[in-house]
Amino acid sequence: MLPERVAAAVRALPGPVCAYVYDRAVLRRRAAALRAALPAGSTLLYAVKANGHPDVVAALAAATDGLEVASGGELALARAAGAARIVFGGPGKTDAELRTAVDAGALVNVESALELRRLALVAADGGTGGTAPGAGAAVPVAVRVNRAAGGPGGSHRMTGTPTPFGVDEAELPEVLRLAATLPAVRPVGFHLHAVSNNLDAAAHAGFVVDAVRWSVAAAARHGLDLAYVNVGGGLGVDHADAGAGSDGTGPAEFDLEVLRHGLAPVGDLLPAGAELVFEPGRWLAADAGWYAAEVLDLKHTHGRWFAVLRGGTHHFRLPAAWGYSHPFAVLPVDRWPYPFARPEVRDVPVDAVGELCTPRDVLTRGQRVARLRVGDVLVFGRTGAYGWDISHHDFLRHEHPRTIVL
Repeated sequence: MLPERVAAAVRALPGPVCAYVYDRAVLRRRAAALRAALPAGSTLLYAVKANGHPDVVAALAAATDGLEVASGGELALARAAGAARIVFGGPGKTDAELRTAVDAGALVNVESALELRRLALVAADGGTGGTAPGAGAAVPVAVRVNRAAGGPGGSHRMTGTPTPFGVDEAELPEVLRLAATLPAVRPVGFHLHAVSNNLDAAAHAGFVVDAVRWSVAAAARHGLDLAYVNVGGGLGVDHADAGAGSDGTGPAEFDLEVLRHGLAPVGDLLPAGAELVFEPGRWLAADAGWYAAEVLDLKHTHGRWFAVLRGGTHHFRLPAAWGYSHPFAVLPVDRWPYPFARPEVRDVPVDAVGELCTPRDVLTRGQRVARLRVGDVLVFGRTGAYGWDISHHDFLRHEHPRTIVL
C-alpha cells in the first residue's frame, strides 16, 4: 500500500494535484542499508545526477561520505549542501568548471589527455582563491578508463564498447606518462564506472572484484602508487515493479546480501590504505520519491480507456524514454465540485497519459484498476531518481509540479 505519510501529504494538496513527494527518512535508510553491505572502510558517495533537489542532496550529503557531481551546477549544489567530500566527473568539463573544482578541493575524474592538460593549467593557478590546494600542492586526479572488458548487464553500458567516457585502456600508458610531467596534478588511481541500472547483485560484486584486481595490476605495471579505486555506481532498480507502497527497505531485484558476500575478496586485494569508492545515485534515491497526478478526464477511444492526467512525461520522462509502463496506485479523492455526475470506470485496463499534445505522453499502458474516477490521484512510486531531473519541463509551458519533502 501507499505509505500513509505520503498519501496524507498528497491529500492535503489543492487540486488539480500534481506533485513530487520525497521522503528524507527513506533516503537515510537506503544509505545505511547500502553502507552495511559494502566492505569495511569503503567510501560511499551519492551521484547527484539522479536527483538534484537541494533537500535530497543535503539529506544524502549527510547520510553518505560525500557527493559525486558531473557539472558546475551540481558542484554548486554539493558545496551548498556542505558535502564533506566532492568528486567531479563527466566527459565535457569546461575550464570554468575545472577551476571551480580545484577551488572546492574536489578530486577530479579525468576523461582524456587533453582534459588532464587543461586541469594542470588551472591547478597551477590554484583555482579561484577559495579552498584550492594552492601553489605547490598537486590536485588529486583519477583517470577514468574505458576498459577492454565490459561490465555487467544493465540499461546503459559505459565500458568495453565505443563510448565518449574515459580513456581507452590502450591509451592509459600514454596518459599516465603525461601526468608524470605535470607537477600540478597527482594521479591517485582509477575511475571505472561501467554500467547503469544493473539488477544482478552477484554480477555487480564480480565486476567490483575484477575492477580492483585490474587496478592493482595496472598500477604496478605503470609505477603508480595506488590510493584510489572508484567503481562508480550502477546498482539497479526495477522501475517496472515500482510498487507505490515501497517502504524503502530495498528492492528484491538487487540483493544487498548477495552483494555483501560477493565483495568479500576485496579486502585481500586492495593495498593497505587504498580507498574503494562507490557512487550510486538511482539506488539511493529512487524509492524515496513518488509522483502524484490528478485524473482530469477518462476517455474511451478505439477500444481503450485513457486516464488523462494533470502531468505527464514533461515531469516524469523515464517511462517514455525507456519504453516501459510505470505502475501506479490509485489514491481516492472524495471531493467533486461539479453539479453533474462524476465519470468513473471499474475493473478495466487503463492507459495513464499526460496533458501534452503528443501521443507519446504515456506513463503506463493497460494497468487494470478496480475503480477509478475523475478527480482521483494516480501515485507513481519509485520516482525519486531520474524523474523530474531528466524531463523536458517547459514543453507546452504547463505549470511545474509542486515538491513536498517529508
